[in-house]
Amino acid sequence: MKEPGDQDTDGRRLDKSKSDGKRSLSSLKSASKFAVREDATDETFVEGGESYLEDDDYDTERLEGSSGSFHYDYVDNIGDSQYVEDLAPASEEVEEEVKKKISENFFYDYTELISMPFVTPDSNIPLDLLTLVHSFGYDCRKRANLQLLDSNTVIYIAGNQLIFLNLKTKEQMYLRSSSGRGIGVIGVHPDKTYFTVAEKGVFPKIIIYEYPSLKPYRILQDGTELGYAYVDFDNSGTLLASVGSSPDYTLTIWNWKEEQPILRTKAFSQEVFKVTFNPEDDEQLTTSGSGHIKFWEMALTFTGLKLQGSLGRFGKTATTDIEGYMQLPDGKVLSGSEWGNMLLWEGGLIKVELCRAARKSCHQGPINQIMLDEGEVITIGADGCIRIWDFETVDTADSIDDTGLLEIEPINELQVGKNVKLFSMIKMNEIGSNFWLAQDANGAIWKLDLSFSNITQDPDCLFSFHSGAVEALAVSPLTYLMATTALDCSVRIYDFASKTPLAQMKFKQGGTALAWVPQLVSYTGAQIIAGFEDGVVRILELYDPKGLTIFAGRKKISDADIILKQVFKPHTARVTALAYERDGEILATGSKDQTVFFFEVEKDYKPIGYITTPGPVRQLVWSSNSHPDSTLLIICENGYVLETPLPTIKEEEENRDVVSYEIKDMDIKYFHFSSVKSKILRLIEIEKRKALRDLKKKEKEERRKQLAAEMGEDGEKELQVEEEEEEEEEEPLPEIFIPSTPCHILCGFYSEPGKFWVSLGGYDAGFLYHCEFPLYDQSTAITKKKDEPFDFRLLEDTEDNPIQTITFSIHQDMMFCGMQNGAIRVYILSQNKPSLINTEYYWHFNIHDNNYGCIKGICTSFDDRFLVTTGADSNIFVFTIFSEFELKKDIKAEVPSPRFGIETEPIPKDIEDPKAYSIENARRKRQHDKLMKEVEEIKAGKREKLKALRNEFWKLLEMNQGLPKHMQFKRTDFDIDSKIRAEIGRKTAFKIQQVEKELAWEKEKHQIGLMKLQNRFRESLESDTIVVHAIQSDHKISSYRLVKPSKYCKSKRTSLSDRRTSKLERLEKEGAGRKDSQKDTGGNISVPEESIIEKGKKFRPKTLSEIMVENQIEKTRKLILKAERAQLKIQQRKKEWEELYKSKPQDDFEDPRDVQAIKEAQLYMGDFNLKTAADYKIPEHMRINAAKKEEELGHLDTLAHSKKKNMNKCILSLRDLKVAVIEEIQCLVQELKSIQSTLHVSKHIPIPEVPQILPEEVPEKRFQYDEETLLNFKRQQIKIQDETSSQLEKGESAISGGGFLRLSSIKDSDLTTRDSLSRSSKASSFSVDTVKFLEFEKADPIDIELEVMKRDEIKHLYMQQYLTNRIKELIVTFDAELHLLRHQKLKLDTQMKLSDLHHVTLFQEMLLLKNFEKQENILQERVNSLDKEEQDMQWKINETLKEMEEKKNEIAKLQDQEKALYAGFQAAIGENNKFANFLTKVLKKRIKRVKKKEVEGDADEDEESDESSEEESSLESDEDESGSDDEVFDDSICPTNCDVGLFELALQLREKRLDIEEALVEEKKIIDNLRKEHDTLSKKVKVVAANLNVAEEALEAYQREKQQRLNELLVVIPLKLHQVEHVVFGEIPNDLSGTLVFSNHSLGRLQERIIQLHEENSKQQKLNKECRERRKQLIREKREMAKTISKMEETVHQLMISKFGRVIDLEALQTLSVNTTLEELKIKKLRKELTNAKEMKMWEEKIAQVRWELMMKTKEHTKKLHQMNDLCIEKKKLDSRLNTLQNQQGNAFQGPRKADIVARQKVTELIQLQAERISALKEEIALLRKKGGLILPPIQPPQGEMKPMGL
Repeated sequence: MKEPGDQDTDGRRLDKSKSDGKRSLSSLKSASKFAVREDATDETFVEGGESYLEDDDYDTERLEGSSGSFHYDYVDNIGDSQYVEDLAPASEEVEEEVKKKISENFFYDYTELISMPFVTPDSNIPLDLLTLVHSFGYDCRKRANLQLLDSNTVIYIAGNQLIFLNLKTKEQMYLRSSSGRGIGVIGVHPDKTYFTVAEKGVFPKIIIYEYPSLKPYRILQDGTELGYAYVDFDNSGTLLASVGSSPDYTLTIWNWKEEQPILRTKAFSQEVFKVTFNPEDDEQLTTSGSGHIKFWEMALTFTGLKLQGSLGRFGKTATTDIEGYMQLPDGKVLSGSEWGNMLLWEGGLIKVELCRAARKSCHQGPINQIMLDEGEVITIGADGCIRIWDFETVDTADSIDDTGLLEIEPINELQVGKNVKLFSMIKMNEIGSNFWLAQDANGAIWKLDLSFSNITQDPDCLFSFHSGAVEALAVSPLTYLMATTALDCSVRIYDFASKTPLAQMKFKQGGTALAWVPQLVSYTGAQIIAGFEDGVVRILELYDPKGLTIFAGRKKISDADIILKQVFKPHTARVTALAYERDGEILATGSKDQTVFFFEVEKDYKPIGYITTPGPVRQLVWSSNSHPDSTLLIICENGYVLETPLPTIKEEEENRDVVSYEIKDMDIKYFHFSSVKSKILRLIEIEKRKALRDLKKKEKEERRKQLAAEMGEDGEKELQVEEEEEEEEEEPLPEIFIPSTPCHILCGFYSEPGKFWVSLGGYDAGFLYHCEFPLYDQSTAITKKKDEPFDFRLLEDTEDNPIQTITFSIHQDMMFCGMQNGAIRVYILSQNKPSLINTEYYWHFNIHDNNYGCIKGICTSFDDRFLVTTGADSNIFVFTIFSEFELKKDIKAEVPSPRFGIETEPIPKDIEDPKAYSIENARRKRQHDKLMKEVEEIKAGKREKLKALRNEFWKLLEMNQGLPKHMQFKRTDFDIDSKIRAEIGRKTAFKIQQVEKELAWEKEKHQIGLMKLQNRFRESLESDTIVVHAIQSDHKISSYRLVKPSKYCKSKRTSLSDRRTSKLERLEKEGAGRKDSQKDTGGNISVPEESIIEKGKKFRPKTLSEIMVENQIEKTRKLILKAERAQLKIQQRKKEWEELYKSKPQDDFEDPRDVQAIKEAQLYMGDFNLKTAADYKIPEHMRINAAKKEEELGHLDTLAHSKKKNMNKCILSLRDLKVAVIEEIQCLVQELKSIQSTLHVSKHIPIPEVPQILPEEVPEKRFQYDEETLLNFKRQQIKIQDETSSQLEKGESAISGGGFLRLSSIKDSDLTTRDSLSRSSKASSFSVDTVKFLEFEKADPIDIELEVMKRDEIKHLYMQQYLTNRIKELIVTFDAELHLLRHQKLKLDTQMKLSDLHHVTLFQEMLLLKNFEKQENILQERVNSLDKEEQDMQWKINETLKEMEEKKNEIAKLQDQEKALYAGFQAAIGENNKFANFLTKVLKKRIKRVKKKEVEGDADEDEESDESSEEESSLESDEDESGSDDEVFDDSICPTNCDVGLFELALQLREKRLDIEEALVEEKKIIDNLRKEHDTLSKKVKVVAANLNVAEEALEAYQREKQQRLNELLVVIPLKLHQVEHVVFGEIPNDLSGTLVFSNHSLGRLQERIIQLHEENSKQQKLNKECRERRKQLIREKREMAKTISKMEETVHQLMISKFGRVIDLEALQTLSVNTTLEELKIKKLRKELTNAKEMKMWEEKIAQVRWELMMKTKEHTKKLHQMNDLCIEKKKLDSRLNTLQNQQGNAFQGPRKADIVARQKVTELIQLQAERISALKEEIALLRKKGGLILPPIQPPQGEMKPMGL
C-alpha cells in the first residue's frame, strides 16, 4: 500500500519544532488587515480577537509557514518574472499580495504537510523503521466516519490515518495527518471532486484535498482551538461550515477556495454534534448537540454581515440531545430525540411531536440521522431500523390536542439486524438502484437496498470489525496469525500477512484478556486462551475446515474456523491477565477480584489453587529461561508487585477434603511502590544548579584575570563590588511530594532474577523505575511497607503521556512501547544485552487517536517481520519492521490443520450465565451445602423434640379439660410469658396497617373508573352517526352508528361432532391405504460383493498356476451367484404370486367407486325430502349445532358490518367533499366580491350564499374541548345547581345543545375560512390595486383609456357570470352526489333490515341449539367413544391378521429352509455314497437339547454351578435319547473310511435342522395365540358395533327432535306478488300455511335432473348389457386357461420322469448350491501347490547361482595353478642357472640356501592345500547334483596359511 505523494525521504530529518512551521511578523500584520465578522447576538464570541491574535509567537510561526505556499503560487502566476525572496516585505506590499486571488491550479506539497516520525538526532535510526501495511479496525462510534467518494471507494478515519477503502478489491490506501495529533472529522464536496480533512491539535488545520489526485488543494487555519467536531459544504459547494470541539465550540463559515473565513461565532456552551446548511437556502444553518438545537441565519445588518442564532426552546417537551435532524424546504426543521420520536421545529419552537400509532415511539432509541431522498423522509435509528415516512404528512403535521403528539405510520421500514446500531448512512452512486452504505456503531459497514420492491436484496454486511476498545491482542508463535478480543463479546482471528480476517466467535460476555497457547502445550499452535469480563476463561481451537470431511450440499467453506475446546470460571470479576509458565506446565490467570489462579496444563487445566493479591491484577509475567528458577511476577494496579514461585501440585486425595483452593503456605515476595519522582526531580535540579555555579565560577575567574591584567588592584576592587551586587538568593529546591493516592502501575517486565522495571501513570509518569524485591520481613504488614526503586531511566515527553504497554522483539534488540496517546515509541537496545542502559535514542510516531486511542496491545510476529498494535479507538494496525532482507510479497499465514476426529468431539457446555459460580465459589458452595445438610439434620432432630413436647402439651390440655371445672387451670396459666403474645399481636397489627397503606390507591381508583366508563360507552363505538345535508334541498343522508364487531365474528367453538369423521370417509381412507399397509413378506436377498478368496496382485504378470486358481475361484463364485440368483428369482416369483393373489378380489368385494356412487345416490337422489317430513333423516354434513350456528351468525354480522363500514366511508368522503366545496365557494365568493368592486352597482349579480357546516355533520367535535370550554361548563354547572329541577333539565338540554356544538361550529368556521383567505390572496391584492388606481383617477380618460376600461368591464362581467355559474355548478354537483349516495343507502337499508330479521332468526336458532347442546354432546361423546373403540379394535384385528400373515410367511420360509437343507445334504453326499444311510440317520436323529437360559436375577452367580448344571442336563438328554431310540448307534464317532468332512457337515446340518424345528414350533404357538386373540377381538367388535348402532340411532332421533323444534321457529321472508305461484281460482288464498317456499334455482335443478336421470338410466342399461357379455367371455377364457395349465403340468411331469426318473422339487434343484467347503479346500490345495512351485523355482535359481559361482571359482583356481606352474618352471630355470653360476664361482657358494629351502616348503604346502580344496569342491559338486544331497560348508583354510608369501 502506497500513500499519495510518497517520495524519497532519505536524508530528510524533520525537527519537531519545525513541524508546526513559522510565520513572519509582517505576515501577521498583513493577516490582521482582514477583520473577521462575528455574531452580534447575545452569544457573540467577544474575546475572539484576543483568542486568535494574542499569541504573537505562535501566529508568527504559523503565518511564516504558510507564506511559502503563497510565494509558490505567486511564482506560478508571474511566470518568468523575477521571484523576490524577501520574507518580510512592507505592509502595503503584503496586503496587495494576499488580496490576490489564489490560482485554481495551485496545490500544496503533500510531503511537506504530512507528519513524520520523530527520531532523536544522531541516533542512526531509520525514519521508515515501521511501515503501515494494513488496518483491520474501524472507529465505528466516531460521528460521520464513513464517506463515499465514488461508487467503489469509501474513506474513514483510523487514528492519525485517513483510509481509502476499495469496496470491490478491499484494498486500502492511506493519507496521514498533518498535525500528528489525530483527525477530527471528514467531509466530501457535493461534486465528489474534493474532500476535507479537519484535524485535531493546537489550532488545527482543515485541509481540502482534490480527488482522485489526492493533492492538498486548500488549507484553512484558525478555525478552532483544539479540534473540529463537524464540517459541511453548502449545496453549491462554494461555502464550508465548520464547528469546533471543546473548549471553544467555534462555528466558522469559510470561503474555502480563497482560504478566508467569512463569519465566525461561538455555537454553544456545550458539546456541538453537527452543523449543516439548508439545501434550499445557503444563508440558513442548523447546529445541534448536547441538550440543544440552534437555528442560524446570515443577516445583513447596518454593521455588516452577521450570523444570528436562535436557540430552540423545548417548552413542555423534555430536553434531549439531538443527533439527527433535517432542514425542510420551507425553513422548518425535523429533528430526532433520545426517546425515538421526531420533533418538528418552526420558528424556534416545537410545532408537533411525531410518534407512531398507540403512542409508540418512531424508533426504539435515539434517531441518529434524518434525510430527505426522492420526496421521502428517511430516519435512521440506534435500534437498527430504517423507516420511510411520507414527506407531505410530516411537512403538514400539526398538533391536534394539548399533548402535542401526532400519530403517523411509516410507509416502509427495514430491520437491518438484531444487534445493529445504525449511526450514519450515505447513498451510493449506482444508476437504477437505491443502495446505501450504513455505519453500524456495533462494528460493521452494511450495504442496504431501500428500493422496497419484490426484488429487494437483503442487508449485506460488507465488513465486520470490533466495536469499542480492543482489549487484548495475541500473536501466533508459529505463523502470521493474530487474535483480538473486545467488550463486544467477540474473539476474532486475522491473517495479518495476507491482510485477511479469517474467523470470529461470539459469546455472551466481553473479552478482556487473550494469550496464544505456547508450542510446548499445543505443538500445532492452534489453541488460544481468552479471559472474559465475567471471570470465565475459555480455550479456543483454531483449525482449517478444508481439512475436514466434506459433506454433500455443504456451503462455502471458510479459510479458518474456531471451536470451543474447554471452559472454566476461576474468577468472579473480569480476567485481566493470562500467562503460561516457561515450560508450559502451569497456567496463571489474574483478575480484578484480586486473585491469581494456577492450573495444571497437562491434566486438562486441573485447578491447583489461588493466591490473593493486595490489589487488582494488572499483568502477569513468568521469568525467562535465563533465570535459574521459574517465578511469576504479579503486577497490581495499586502499586503492589509480587513474586511467587511455582505452586506445589498436590494429589487428589489431599485436595478432596480441602474447603478452599486458596494457597496459604506459598513463599511470596512483596514490593510496595513508593513515589520517588519528587526526589529524582530534586536531584536533577541540584545537578543543574551545581553545573550552573561551576560555569559562573569559571567565567568569574577568567574575568578576574582579565581585569587584573588590565586595571590591576582597581580592577579587583571593581570585580568585588560587582560580585556583591550580583549575589542573589537561590530559589528553594523542589519539595518532596508523595501523592496521597498511589499511582497505577501500567506495565512491567523482568530484568534480572528478583529485579524488574515498571512504568507508572499519573504523577509518577515520565520515568521507568528499576526495582528489587526486599528481604521478606514478617513483622511488617504488607500495606505499611514502602519500597523505593534503586534505579530509574528518564523518558522524554512522557510526563503526561506514560507508557501503557511494552513488548520486546524476538531477538531482544528493540523495545516497542505503546503510549497513552496512541503513539508508538521504539528504543534500540544493544545486541545481546537487552538492558535499559541508554534511553536517549528512540523512534516515535503517532498512530492511534491522540485523545482516546490508548494502545491496549502491541506484539511482534514470530519472526520480527511485523508489528501489530491495538487501541482503545477500535483500530488494529499492522506494520512491517525495517529489515535488510526483503519481505516476500505473497506471504500468507498457515492455518493449523484440524486434529483427527475434531468434528466428532462433543463441544463442551459453555458458561453463559454471568452469575455462575466460580471454581472457588463452587467448592465453597459444596462445603456450605454439606454443612447446611448437617444443620438441617440437627434442626429436624430439634423439630422432632418440639413435636414431642407439643403432643405432651396437648395431652396436658386434654387432661385439664377432663378435670372438674373448679380444678381446671385457665388457658393463660399455661403461658410462660404474657409479653410474647402481646408482641405477636403488635406485629400482626403493624403488618395489617402496612397492607392497608399499600392498597390505598385512590388515584388508581378514579382512573379505573374513568376507564370503565370509556370502555362501556365509547370504546365499543366504532363510528358515530354523521348526517350530511344537501345544500339546495332538504335531503340528507346519515351514516350508520356502527359498533365494533360482535363476539360472534371472532369466536369459533369446537364441537364434538366436528371431531368425528363419517364411516364413508373412513372406508375410503382404509380402502385406499389397505394395500399399502400390508407388509412385504419377501425381502431382498443381498448378493455379496466381495469374492470368497482375495484376488492376487495386479501389478505383475500372472503365472499359469495363478490363472488356474483364479479360474477355480471365478467358477465357484459363478456357481454361488447362479444359485443365489435362482433363489432370488424364486423369491420374486413367489412375491409376484402373492401380490397377484392379494389383488384378487373376494367374492363379496365391492368397488369403492360404486359404493361411493350408491351412497351419493341414497343421499341426494330420489324425492326432495322436506325438513318437516316425519321420516326426514338429517345428513351428517347438514347437521347443525350451536358452534356452527354461532359461526354462521358471526359471518352474517361481519358481512353486515363491512357493508355498513363501506357506506360510512362513502358518507365521510361526501362530508369531506362538502367541506372542500364550501372552501372553494368561499374563495370564489371572495373573487366575485373583488370583481364586483370594479363594476357598477347596477351590473352586480346577487352573490350566492355560502353554505355552512352543521354541527351534526361533525359529531367528533363534541369531544374536543379547551380550557375556555371547561370554564364555561363549570359556570353552567354552578348555575344549574341554584335553579329548580325543571330549570335544571332545561339547562342540561341547553348545555348539550349549545356548549360543545357552538364551540365546534366556531372552530369549523375558522377552519373553513383559514384556507379560503389564503387562497383568495391574489384576488384581494387585485382589488387593492384597483382601489388605489381609482383613488388617483382625476383627469378625464382619453379614447384609448375608455377602450381599455370597456374591455376590462366586459372581462369582469364575464368573470362575474362564470364564477356565479361555477358556484351553482359546485352546489348542483354536490347535491347530485348526495342524491345518488342516498339512493344507494336506501337499498342498503333494505338489505340491512333483512339481515336484521335473519339475525333474529339465527339468534333464536342458536338459543334453541344451546338448549339441545348439552344432551347432544353427551350422545355425541358416546358415539365418538364407541366409534373410537371400534376403530381401535378393528386396528388391532388388522394388526393381528398382519402378524398371522407374517408368521405364516415365516413358517413357509422355515419349511423352505428345511427342504433346502435336505437337498443340499443329498447333493453333498452324492448318489453312490455307501455311508448315505448312516449320515442320513445322523442328520435326522432327534436329540434333546439344552434350552438357552435367559439371564435374569443376580449377576453374581458362580460359574462352577452353571457348568455343573449344564453337564447334568447334557447327561440327562443323552440318557433319554439312548433309551428312546430302537436302534442304538454311536453318532459321536465317524466310521472308518467315511469322509470326515461329510460327517462334520451332517452334525452341523443337524444343529441347523433342530434350530429350524424349534423355530417352527415357536411360530406355530404364536399363530395359535394370535388366532385366539383374533377370535376374541372379533366377538368384542360385534358387541361394540351393536352398541354403536344403538347410540347412532339415539343421536339420530335426538337430531330429528331438534330439527322439529327448529322447524317450529318463525322465519320472515319478504316476497313479491309475481313470486307467489300458489293461487286458488286465480286468487291468493288467505291461508298460506300449506305453501312451500322454494328457490327458482332449486326448482330448475330438479327439472333438469329429471332429464339427466332418463339419460343415466339408458346409459346404465347399456353398460349392464356390456358387463354381462364381458363376464361370459371371461368365464370361457378361464375354462380354456385351466385346460392349458393341466396340459402343461402333464408335460412337465413326463419330462421329469424322462430326465430324472422321478418327480423332483424344481425349486430345490434350482437353489442347489455348491459345497463351499470342498471348493475352498480345492482352492487352498491349488494355492499350496502354487507356493511350493514358487519355492522350488527359488531353490533351483539358488542352485544355478551357486553352480555359476563354483565354475567361476574353479576357473580362477585353474588360472592361478597355471600361473604357479609357469612360476615354478621359471624358478627351476633360474635355479639351474644359479647353480651353474655358483659352481663356477667357487665352493663358497656351494649348497642350497636356507631361505630357498623355506620358500620351497611353503610353495609345496600351498600346492597340497589347493589340491585338497579342489578335491573337496569336486565332492561337493557331486553331492549337489544328487536330489536331497547335504550341502556342507566350504573348507576354510587356517588363518596363518592365507598370508601371502614373501617371494
